[in-house]
Amino acid sequence: MRIIICAAGTGGHINPAIAIANKIKEKEPNSKIVFIGTNRGLENDLVPRAGYELKTIEAYGLKKEISIRNIIHIIKTIKSSKDVKKIIDEFKPDLVLGTGGYICGPVISSAISRKIPTVLHESNAYPGRAVKMFAKDVNLLLTGFQETKNRLKDCKKIVVTGTPTKIKKVRIDENRKKEILKEFGIKNDLPIVLIFGGSQGAKAINDAVFNLIIKKLNKDYQIIWVAGTKQYDIIKESFEKENIYINHLTNVKVLPYIYNMEEIMNISDLLVARSGAMTITEVSIVGKPAIFIPLPSKSANRQEDNARVLEKIGAAKIILNKDLNEEKLSLEINDIIFNKSELEEMGNLANRFAPSNVEEKIYLEIKKMLEELKNNNDR
Repeated sequence: MRIIICAAGTGGHINPAIAIANKIKEKEPNSKIVFIGTNRGLENDLVPRAGYELKTIEAYGLKKEISIRNIIHIIKTIKSSKDVKKIIDEFKPDLVLGTGGYICGPVISSAISRKIPTVLHESNAYPGRAVKMFAKDVNLLLTGFQETKNRLKDCKKIVVTGTPTKIKKVRIDENRKKEILKEFGIKNDLPIVLIFGGSQGAKAINDAVFNLIIKKLNKDYQIIWVAGTKQYDIIKESFEKENIYINHLTNVKVLPYIYNMEEIMNISDLLVARSGAMTITEVSIVGKPAIFIPLPSKSANRQEDNARVLEKIGAAKIILNKDLNEEKLSLEINDIIFNKSELEEMGNLANRFAPSNVEEKIYLEIKKMLEELKNNNDR
């Protein structure tokens, strides 16, 4: 197969796209896959690191407010369709696939205009603007949650597959665990709380964690804190203003990003995070209890909808962003982290929700769709 995949901005869009690409390459090693993104997002790191070619266009997310900046971005995004069509004409894909987000606007619309088969995957329980815009036009729409399917009507074809992710539940042997703990400078005899706010970081979470550490509220457990690539240096400077060096914190390891997230998730006892669709999937796959702090939204509380899915089955707790501070976060962590039976029960409940063979299902649905289109054209 020859495939164009559009994914840009955050790991929530890019990592599922890479997982799908990896499955296609596994099944059909001779496949040619090209990604389309921008020159600003994490795709510039993650896509080449995964071994795929990235072509960039100048596209932007569209905001509701009227401003000169927004109008310029709209014009540039519309003009980028010309670049997309050139890529399509040169590459001649059998399929164009998108994983949501603003990049899908110019790419999916250009593919539809060129009569190229199109597929969208929506990870969130509440579908995003791009997915809602093209739901009726793409040949196949795949979703991470049943709730998503219930919110999208009149699609040509819609299938619930789960959300693809590179994270798996794995057993980390004691020797490897000791290596990781030594590398991070943390102990083997205290519980581990993994805290992250997504690939870009989350300021509200970071502020609460910073104050929690300054007040030494974590003396009985350890924190692995993934602060985000854009906020790490800011946090480092904030500690230095308190005459504290970031690499000398007690029971804390602060990192801008983690590339071996699978290992770290599997050795942690409790996860504290935003509740993007991929995070929900990863938490359920590794079978870990979680405290979710959904990213608030004025238009649609997508992350809160995601988090409620696991909260309803007893696998997670939720702190709303407006209620978040160091005392509230500390209280919730302490209520869970020292209760081994609750940790285990919440983890087991999360794992029951985990989708199985997601990438395989997606691959088979794509192949089936392409075969049906071929048969219809041959008639």
